[in-house]
Amino acid sequence: MIRDQRRYWDDAAWAFDREPDHGLGDPSTRAAWRALLVGMLPSSPASVLDVGCGTGTLSVLLAEAGYRVHGIDLSPRMLDQAVAKAAAAGVPVSFAEGDGAEPDVERSSIDVVLCRHALWAMPSASAAVASWRQTLRDGGRFVLIKGVWDTGGGLASEEVVALLRPHTTDVDVIPLFDTSLWGRSISDERYAVVALI
Repeated sequence: MIRDQRRYWDDAAWAFDREPDHGLGDPSTRAAWRALLVGMLPSSPASVLDVGCGTGTLSVLLAEAGYRVHGIDLSPRMLDQAVAKAAAAGVPVSFAEGDGAEPDVERSSIDVVLCRHALWAMPSASAAVASWRQTLRDGGRFVLIKGVWDTGGGLASEEVVALLRPHTTDVDVIPLFDTSLWGRSISDERYAVVALI
C-alpha cells in the first residue's frame, strides 16, 4: 500500500503546487496561511513536525517565521521540490522520506505535529495519531488542517476530534471558510483542529 501511495504522490508532484493553497504563489494566500498557522503555534523557535509535507510549502513558510521544521513525506518527487524551495528561500528545513503514519522521530522531541490534508489518506488514522503523540513533548500540540472535500475525500471534524480525545486535554475546532486561504470560494467543509496535550 505504501508503494502505491508513493507512486500516486510522485505522479502528482509536478502539478501539485498549481492549487492556490498548495503552492501559496499568491502573496495574499501566503500571508493568510502564515497568519493562521503562527496564530495556532507556540512562539518560534518551537519545533514543528510537518507530516505529509508534500512540496514543503508550509515547512518553508514556518521556517521563514523562525520555527525549527522537520518535514516528512512518502514521495521523493515531492521532497525534491521541498528541498529546492527551502534552498531558494535560504531557510534551514530538515526533510526526510518516510511514512508519516510512523515518523522516525525521537520520542518527546517535538513541540507541534502539523498535518495538512494527509491524515485521511493514512491506512489507520487512529494509529497515526497515537504514533504522533509519542513524538510530542509535554505541553505540545497537534495542529491538523482537514476537511471533507467536494471530491468525497477527507475526514469530518467530529471524526478528528474523536481521534484526538484519548491523547489530549483540550481540543478546539476552527472553521476555515476564509477564501484567501484557498484562493477561491469553497462550499465544502474545511477546518483546523488545535489540540493540546
